[in-house]
Amino acid sequence: MVQDLLIAVVAAAAVGALYLAAAARVVRQYERGVVLRLGRLRDEVRPPGFTMVLPGVDRLRKVNMQIVTMPVPAQDGITRDNVTVRVDAVIYFKVVDPASAVVEVEDYRFAVSQMAQTSLRSIIGKSDLDDLLSNREKLNQGLELMIDSPAVGWGVQIDRVEIKDVSLPETMKRSMARQAEADRERRARVINADAELQASKKLAEAASEMSTQPAALQLRLLQTVVAVAAEKNSTLVLPFPVELLRFLERAQQGAPGAPAPEVAQTPDAGARVEPAGPGASAPEGARPPDSGASAPEGELPSDSGASASDSARPPDSEAPDPRPAVSSKPYAHH
Repeated sequence: MVQDLLIAVVAAAAVGALYLAAAARVVRQYERGVVLRLGRLRDEVRPPGFTMVLPGVDRLRKVNMQIVTMPVPAQDGITRDNVTVRVDAVIYFKVVDPASAVVEVEDYRFAVSQMAQTSLRSIIGKSDLDDLLSNREKLNQGLELMIDSPAVGWGVQIDRVEIKDVSLPETMKRSMARQAEADRERRARVINADAELQASKKLAEAASEMSTQPAALQLRLLQTVVAVAAEKNSTLVLPFPVELLRFLERAQQGAPGAPAPEVAQTPDAGARVEPAGPGASAPEGARPPDSGASAPEGELPSDSGASASDSARPPDSEAPDPRPAVSSKPYAHH
């Protein structure tokens, strides 16, 4: 009798141990337990720690409540200004309602991933390239709102969305580099022009000060000569004031005994040139014309008995003088 009782107690303990092993569940600190009894959701969400369920009747689903970091695959799109870009992002979210995350959506992670991809494509098409590159905070906020709207019904809260990288075509990169270089060159020219303006103002002030003291201009000239001669130069450039030349020219023109400038007159090619004086001799090879002189070699002598009709011709119709032209230079006096 005692032996049978002992066997019964041992059997009951074994069944109890088996039941306890099948019904016992442990929920971690970052998890929450959702119980489905016979397929029906229980209102009570199991907290972290040790909990019991009915084996074969209840089914416990553990939901992670930690923040999940999910990368969004890179998406190709065309911006509003017709530029092809490739954008990828990262999304941070967490579950705030375990029951909705289990009941309302089959796989909340996959659903959030697909919603993030479609929202990223939509935000690319609504934005300009400059906004994608320089105004990412605004785009991140808009992307977060687009993903968070449907995710609220799934018991998921979108914590943050960040655009990681914007990939541009090589041609667009070169165009942007040229644009940036042109902008830097423009700013450099503006700065240089501003510096020239300020320097010109200072030089004008210095010139006005030097005009009151002529010796200051000479000192400045000597300083320039010293600065030029400081280097190992073989040539020394000495500036000469143009005003001094103008002063000498005006002084020469205003002298009372200054001779008037001679005007050179060029004689005609066929005109005869007389010696400068009675005692002056003609240059070698040139003789005063004589009616009885013989013509140069190779030419016919002039006819001294020309008819009166020939002499009565107008000057325009006279035949050219066959005699060689005499040099127009005046004879030098010996």
